[in-house]
Amino acid sequence: MNSPRPKLLSSLSKSSLLFAPLLLLPYSFDSQALSAYTSRVIEGSAPYLTYDNGRTKATTTADLLSITLSDNRTFTPSNGSSATNPIVLPVAGQSFTDIHMMVPPSTNSVSLSELVTSYHYWGDDDGDGQGTNGVTATGSLSVAITDKNNRAVGRGTVLSICNAPYKVVLSSSAGRLTTQYGLPNSSTFSGSTATYYLSPPPSPGICYARPELTRRRNTSNWDPNRGFATQSTEPSSYDLNFPKTGANGLYFDLDIVGVDANQLNWAPVTRGGITVTVTRMTANDSWLPNGSELVTRVTLTSNPYPSSSSDTPSLPQVFELEGKDRSGNTVVKYGFKIRVWSIPRSSTVQLNHLRSYCSNLGYRVPDGGPLNSFFSEWGMVGSYDGTRFYNGRYFTNYEEGTGGSYHYGSTITPSGSASRMHLSDAAGRYHRKAYGLCMS
Repeated sequence: MNSPRPKLLSSLSKSSLLFAPLLLLPYSFDSQALSAYTSRVIEGSAPYLTYDNGRTKATTTADLLSITLSDNRTFTPSNGSSATNPIVLPVAGQSFTDIHMMVPPSTNSVSLSELVTSYHYWGDDDGDGQGTNGVTATGSLSVAITDKNNRAVGRGTVLSICNAPYKVVLSSSAGRLTTQYGLPNSSTFSGSTATYYLSPPPSPGICYARPELTRRRNTSNWDPNRGFATQSTEPSSYDLNFPKTGANGLYFDLDIVGVDANQLNWAPVTRGGITVTVTRMTANDSWLPNGSELVTRVTLTSNPYPSSSSDTPSLPQVFELEGKDRSGNTVVKYGFKIRVWSIPRSSTVQLNHLRSYCSNLGYRVPDGGPLNSFFSEWGMVGSYDGTRFYNGRYFTNYEEGTGGSYHYGSTITPSGSASRMHLSDAAGRYHRKAYGLCMS
């Protein structure tokens, strides 16, 4: 008789084999989940440089050399700006510190190590790099800024339409930002440069007043090609602008930007016996950089042949010139204050005769300092068309007696050259002549 036990065991063995794969399923699912989780931890993010707590992240050279404006527009090395097509800032009155870049605003050059240790310009979204020696950096970064005349400009400089466009060159050396742990644990930067041309929003203005250019002026507001930079647009400080002295027939040109100068109308202004006129004209003066040039010319006029004090200007006088559009709206202004007026003699004279003439006008023969200051403002005065000036030697009021009856004096030329000369012969008679002018 057969026992039922072997059949039962046989059935159980088959059932076990049938369900054995199901016993393995939970293990397989957990393994796959663990594997995927581990992969996400390992594949983290690279460390980055940042100046705004991670909103801007530099992990490439292009990022490192990018700039961001105050309206959050970001430009990279491939920005495409040029001197004729600059990037325009969103608002006027901004300085270069308002243009965000990886070089801190307090310096023009920095090592990447300093960015990390001193400025804390770095981050890592995985939290890597914390602790002692947790992050290291090599390489450097620098910025150079120049205006349209290739003059160096500081980071705190407010961008001016008169000196735009500005050229900003960012440069990097090869470098690396590395954290001690993490994967990836570094960002690599190559040696490269990026150039940006920047300009403030266009607005009408007068940048320079240009008299005769060939004489050198030793003042900070002088540009050898453009003249005297406008110092103030406020009536209360017009006295800071050129000119402070004047004479009949002298003139200068206005450098107008942000508007078509041909569309402006200017009314003459008369104050205290001096009339100032503004004319749009083609000029051919020898000192003009381009020879013949279309200019906006300001001319001073007064009585050219005064015979008494009543014929001379009343000083000081403030002049405000207004350029208006066709509707009569003022578009640009230029103001200045004349403190001193000069009246030249039309030929050489003896010093004693010059003194007599000046005295009749209530004027004086100037000392060397005031005379040289007048020439420093206006340059080679004999080069102005239609005036009674010459580029020769002009008397100063200086005189000394020496060697018996001989008298000596001094002269100055418009170029600034001073010399000593005999004024009289041995008998004390004045006989030497030079050019002369009377000064208020």
